[in-house]
Amino acid sequence: MKLYAWALLWGGLGLLAGGGVDGVLGQASPPPLVELKQNYPNPFNPATTIPFTLSGDLFANGHRPKVSLKIYNVLAQLVAVPILQGSGEPLSDLELTCGTPSAGTCPFTAYWNGKVLDTDTDAASGVYIYQLVVDGRRFTKKMIIMK
Repeated sequence: MKLYAWALLWGGLGLLAGGGVDGVLGQASPPPLVELKQNYPNPFNPATTIPFTLSGDLFANGHRPKVSLKIYNVLAQLVAVPILQGSGEPLSDLELTCGTPSAGTCPFTAYWNGKVLDTDTDAASGVYIYQLVVDGRRFTKKMIIMK
């Protein structure tokens, strides 16, 4: 019982110290500059869509953020590079522009057909990691292929 009480005390202190409020109490932190969302459907077979948004602030003064999206297996081997929907270009060091910002953000969608890079082979069932890199900053999530 004593051990449990200490865990609650330390957990409670951790919540207070690491809460989602920056600076002044009650003042919300600013929205993220990059938001990588969960792919859908998930689990999927054979293809999936990966949405992400970039803040309009990233495009200030004509800046074009350099964006890559890559899919890896659990052994950290590159499996695929999805394409940007709308342009069909692979998301590999692609400089993006914000066409029509919505509420201060620029939404984008990537598509992966479930094929292994440069082949016509379907990726095997299992867990995969997808990583978005925007101007050198990395954002990672996982997805599942289920056949």
